[in-house]
Amino acid sequence: MKEHTISIKGRAKGLDTSMEGKVHEVPAIGIDLGTTYSCVAVSIHDRIEIIPNEQGYRTTPSTVAFLDTERLIGDGAKNQVAMNPANTIFDAKRLIGRKFSDPKVQGNMKLWPFRVTEGPADTPKIVVSYRGEEKEFLAEEISSMILGKMKEIAEAYLGKVVKNAVITVPAYFNDSQRQATKDAGTIAGLNVLRMINEPTAAAIAYGLDNKSEFIGKINVLIFDLGGGTFDVSLSTIEEGGIFEVKAVSGDTHLGGEDFDNRMVDHCVAEFKRKWNKDLTGNQRALGRLRFACEKAKRILSSTTQTSIELDCLHDGIDFSLKFTRAKFEELNMSLFSQCIETLDQCLKDAKVDKSWVDEIILVGGSTRIPKVQHMLRELFGWKELCKSVNPDEAVAFGAAVMAAKLSGSNDKSVQDLLLRDVTPLSLGVELKGEVFDVVIPRNTQIPTKKFKTYITTEDNQYSTVVKVYQGERTKSTNNHLLGKFTVSGIPPAPKGEIKFEDCFEIDPDGILTVTSKIISTGMSNKLTIANDKGRLSKDEIERMVKEAERYKLEDQEYKRRVNAHNDLEDCLYNMKKKVREYKVSKRVHPESLKKIEKAIDETNEWLEDNHAATTSELQRKKVSLEFACTPLV
Repeated sequence: MKEHTISIKGRAKGLDTSMEGKVHEVPAIGIDLGTTYSCVAVSIHDRIEIIPNEQGYRTTPSTVAFLDTERLIGDGAKNQVAMNPANTIFDAKRLIGRKFSDPKVQGNMKLWPFRVTEGPADTPKIVVSYRGEEKEFLAEEISSMILGKMKEIAEAYLGKVVKNAVITVPAYFNDSQRQATKDAGTIAGLNVLRMINEPTAAAIAYGLDNKSEFIGKINVLIFDLGGGTFDVSLSTIEEGGIFEVKAVSGDTHLGGEDFDNRMVDHCVAEFKRKWNKDLTGNQRALGRLRFACEKAKRILSSTTQTSIELDCLHDGIDFSLKFTRAKFEELNMSLFSQCIETLDQCLKDAKVDKSWVDEIILVGGSTRIPKVQHMLRELFGWKELCKSVNPDEAVAFGAAVMAAKLSGSNDKSVQDLLLRDVTPLSLGVELKGEVFDVVIPRNTQIPTKKFKTYITTEDNQYSTVVKVYQGERTKSTNNHLLGKFTVSGIPPAPKGEIKFEDCFEIDPDGILTVTSKIISTGMSNKLTIANDKGRLSKDEIERMVKEAERYKLEDQEYKRRVNAHNDLEDCLYNMKKKVREYKVSKRVHPESLKKIEKAIDETNEWLEDNHAATTSELQRKKVSLEFACTPLV
């Protein structure tokens, strides 16, 4: 196993928030909070060190168990899961920041041995028996227990109190999930310096650990398949420590746990077929079976066959089943293919070919699966995969580097570190006819600042409402409304004469600020959308991207219809204006003007009565109106 090290000149320094700006030699840690396992690292003794737990293991199970007399976290909790399944909590990362009604939560509840109920505001609550009482915990609380355990591991190793930390999250975590994770850190007694994306942290680990081996820049693909989440990221690493993300994609509900579930389902079906007995009601049996399946999965990464042997699994029946690697791959092929499809989408989003990728970096324990590696190599023309970083430790390593930078390390290579991330969905405003006009396209690097100019749509318009949306659909209301605000005090003028300048700005922490300014007067208003407000869930992001592709033709037709409707309105406006001018100049015979006015009135009435008119109908009406108004042209 390769030891990741990086030279750090001087001790890592942090800020003691209890003292106004005074710098102390306080270690800042990096924590990879995983679905199934977590890892902690620190900058100390001129290097980044992965910190082992009290058992000597460099990763710790993200598991919490509640007993009659105590609470166990980590290895102790995982070791007794088969005997105490209803009170042993795992997969908290799959609950955090989600709603109880989320289909993914509802699906998982059928597989978990512990109970989840609906709390206030559609919040999922985990119910356990602890010290003889029924207790309810939020996912943030369970995650805070795991983070607290990692904090304790670091403190035991360092011999001093740890306060500052950088925590990693999946690149495709939504803002609700990010904020909930940050809250978990706060509950654990940590000052969360920053949350960074897991694949970005892995890229830092690779870039700094191999900085002597490349000159100029290198294009890397981070393929991060963990216990419960999947991320793929395309990044450029430049000499001097510049890490630039080109595109991200992923699934916050895909990983090793899902592979285990397929194995468990297969075993349950085999037990039913052989003994005609249903295991699904026996939570202890399912807990033992899940533990055995996970162990078998790991073994199948290094051998082609193993067996699952469980004595007295259910109703006194012993269960024995040979499991081959081929069967495991067959059960999970659709999930493996889903990973490759997500990777393909990321390449398309980045507008690069497969040949653009110089290094394929594997992160996450599930990348050890031979079939996953085979499919990756096949996709990239049998290119060798980079295994110079430890897939279990690279994310924590990168987080510790960022922690050293943010807490005041004197090392130039750390301080020169520059991250450029991206926004996962397009941002823009609603135009007339509920058309979504994109200001910042998805996968734009952040921080960023974009401007667009708009005009009034009515005569003597006094105010305008700026509606800010996020999504990929042409119709604004099919996207997600982030917020809205009003700009008032517009000077009286005919429509189209007053211009507005809308500015969209996203800072390094992902906070969006939208400002709309009347160019002629300088009067403005703004909306700030922070990470904990109004953003999308991962499922909504996935749905919007897929719907954008599925309904592409429908969206194009909708835009054509809106354009035709607006063209007809503009034509009406212009003809009315000309009639007024010609009445004054008397250049057109009054009888002709009366006919023209009648045609204008009839068209206007038709437009008001036919909001669902087709594109062709609107276009025909415009042609007819223009023909009727020929004397004015």
